[in-house]
Amino acid sequence: MLQAFIITLREGVEASLIVGIVFAYLTKIGRNELKRTVFWALGAAIAASVAGAIIMARAQFNTDIFEGWVMLAAAVFVVSMIWFMHHAARTMKGDIEAKVAKFTGDNVSQFGLFFFVFLLVLREGAETVLILSAVTLNSTELLSFTGTLLGIAVAVVFGVLFVRGSVKINLKRFFRITTVILYFVAFQLVVSGLHELSENGVLPSSTTEMRLIGPIVRNDLFFFVTMLALAGLMVLLEYKRRAPVTLPSNATPADRRRAEWSERREKLWMNAVVVTSFVFIFLSTAEFIYAKSSTALSPTTAVTLVGTQVTLPTSSINDDQLHRYGVHVDDAKGKSVEVRFLLYKKPNGEIVSVADACQICGPVGFYIGSQGITCKMCASPLNPASMGQRGGCNPIPLKSEIGGGQVVIQAADLRALTQIFER
Repeated sequence: MLQAFIITLREGVEASLIVGIVFAYLTKIGRNELKRTVFWALGAAIAASVAGAIIMARAQFNTDIFEGWVMLAAAVFVVSMIWFMHHAARTMKGDIEAKVAKFTGDNVSQFGLFFFVFLLVLREGAETVLILSAVTLNSTELLSFTGTLLGIAVAVVFGVLFVRGSVKINLKRFFRITTVILYFVAFQLVVSGLHELSENGVLPSSTTEMRLIGPIVRNDLFFFVTMLALAGLMVLLEYKRRAPVTLPSNATPADRRRAEWSERREKLWMNAVVVTSFVFIFLSTAEFIYAKSSTALSPTTAVTLVGTQVTLPTSSINDDQLHRYGVHVDDAKGKSVEVRFLLYKKPNGEIVSVADACQICGPVGFYIGSQGITCKMCASPLNPASMGQRGGCNPIPLKSEIGGGQVVIQAADLRALTQIFER
């Protein structure tokens, strides 16, 4: 439950922060009429998430490819949002804090704003709906379901806190810091989108490319922590700079009470944003450290060729774990190479044999983490039902024969993998 809560919280807070930036910025520049566009985009994204999840589940559509294209499209609209903010700032006259007249004929900004919010929410929405739809009535999955819902709820609360706690911030400072946050978002979306499409074979990829992109995707916590820290520090510094409200000498006691209450309320919102920001950073960092400790590959059991084959009992493959084996095989030049392979019992009960390597990332290995079966190189989670199939970051299939309580793998099939493990 705690892990589901933190994972959902991290993704949800990131989306809430971006949407919160939009709301706070529209308030600052006097474009309150565009808030209706944001609400329409949120509603449309939620509806599209449910509809898209149903379609993908029934059509067995590849959700990673869908998410990859959505990420790239969202990156385009993040950049358009940055452009809109620059455009709005340039049109302001006089004091930077002054309200500006409504822009006329600004349909382009409404279009970009709608799809900016729509795609960011859709990016996570469809995946969340798919996860929740797969929950069955057992205690473990119900706890994960509860943690996911709590994570979404807390993320929404954070979005409200951020909007209420940042509205009074100097617009020039708000603009400068939130632009940096949005650039981080755009970069993250581009890299993650290209990664999803590359590891699913939509775009060409290589081991070299994955060695560059993989660490960025694996350490996505860096983007989350940086964005949340920037937002929290922005509010904290504004809180420190805030001077007490001065009232005219002829102010009534009622005016003074209202001013004092308004000042206390603003400080309360600001404190709430700062505290929750750094609590979320602490929780996410702790979860990340814990997750890193579980990414180590399980021990490799050494096996030997008997004649021209390796034989293993199926009785030892009676759970949903990865059973890792290593066998020394001579390559075409007579050099001995250790070939690692996995035996895995799929959800349908079928036992499959695969290499502990993939064509894209090479022989880096796979482990079972919080997202399920995961590639060690690029942190790409795999669908357990796809084990034994070619394509993307799936482990390379290894031919085997199962019968009489034995898994039999021929030396010739193992020898074909030596060129992969010689990398």
